[in-house]
Amino acid sequence: MTLKIGVAAGVGGGGADFVMEAERLGVDSAWSVEAWGYDALTPLAFLAARTSAIRLGTAIVQLGSRSPALLGMSALTMQALSGGRFILGLGTSGPQVMEGWHGVRFERPLTRTRETVDIFRQVVAGERVAHQGELYHLPLPDGPGRSIRVGAPPAAVPVFIAALGPANLRLTGELADGWIGTSFMPESASVFLDPIRTGAQSAGRSLSDIELTAPAAVEFTEDVEEAAARHARGYAFTFGAMGSPSQNFYKDAFSRQGFEEEAAEVQRLWLTGNREAAAAAVPTEIGRRTNLLGTPAMVKERLALYQRAGITTLRVNPAGEGISGRLDTLGLLMDLVGEVNAGA
Repeated sequence: MTLKIGVAAGVGGGGADFVMEAERLGVDSAWSVEAWGYDALTPLAFLAARTSAIRLGTAIVQLGSRSPALLGMSALTMQALSGGRFILGLGTSGPQVMEGWHGVRFERPLTRTRETVDIFRQVVAGERVAHQGELYHLPLPDGPGRSIRVGAPPAAVPVFIAALGPANLRLTGELADGWIGTSFMPESASVFLDPIRTGAQSAGRSLSDIELTAPAAVEFTEDVEEAAARHARGYAFTFGAMGSPSQNFYKDAFSRQGFEEEAAEVQRLWLTGNREAAAAAVPTEIGRRTNLLGTPAMVKERLALYQRAGITTLRVNPAGEGISGRLDTLGLLMDLVGEVNAGA
């Protein structure tokens, strides 16, 4: 299995220049994010005009922020602009963002995902769109609406789903062309990949039919403990602020990977206002296992571990001073990936 590398498609700060240079280094994909700042689609349209081979994916577009039909129109636009290089990555986000920012109830996320993907695929296939589901009704009953076929040429658009919980992972295996993973440690890959495999088998597919992606920072250093501890501290915000006391998908994902007590204590400290103590309480092992840290030989070992676990694309954030420093890190990483892929 060939391991591929993706990078972030940042906005500002030379983000486009970085992606253009990354393409020359052989990077396979660039991914844009969407929270409550920049949107996920516009940066990729900008990059489509400045690149020629690198795939361009959203990681993620927030489900519920756009209608399924609009997602289809946007995807077809991106496929036309990029020459077929676009990947639509979808995710449910969370209740704080959806209800606080978009004014959309965070309800029945699995149903919303399934119905959105169904309608989206009708749109991009050029079918006359009709869907009578639990959340979406097209056309609306008892009104003047009619079933419509998209006015743009149809195109194939891969759909990747961001999923953390077991039910959503099974849905990803059943429906998606790819998985946008996070909170992933290759040592406990089965926590994520077993449910995806189960979902794929329920649909008559196998795990190999699904592109599996995971994130990792990359930092070449002799002081692995310092780097791992530094990266671990960032998870205090993840466990404490990226969710509610009763519902935090990221904390739950690490709990299922063996860090239940530690993640709960970090969350408790954060929510009581003791943020420094919360950051210090994140196990260093989390920072080590979720990233590529250390000497080139150590990073190469971890690349092989991701490959053996079944990951097909690593979405990396290379460390370095400015664009040139980040590109130096990325270039060395690409050399190591080539060695791993060659079995060296």
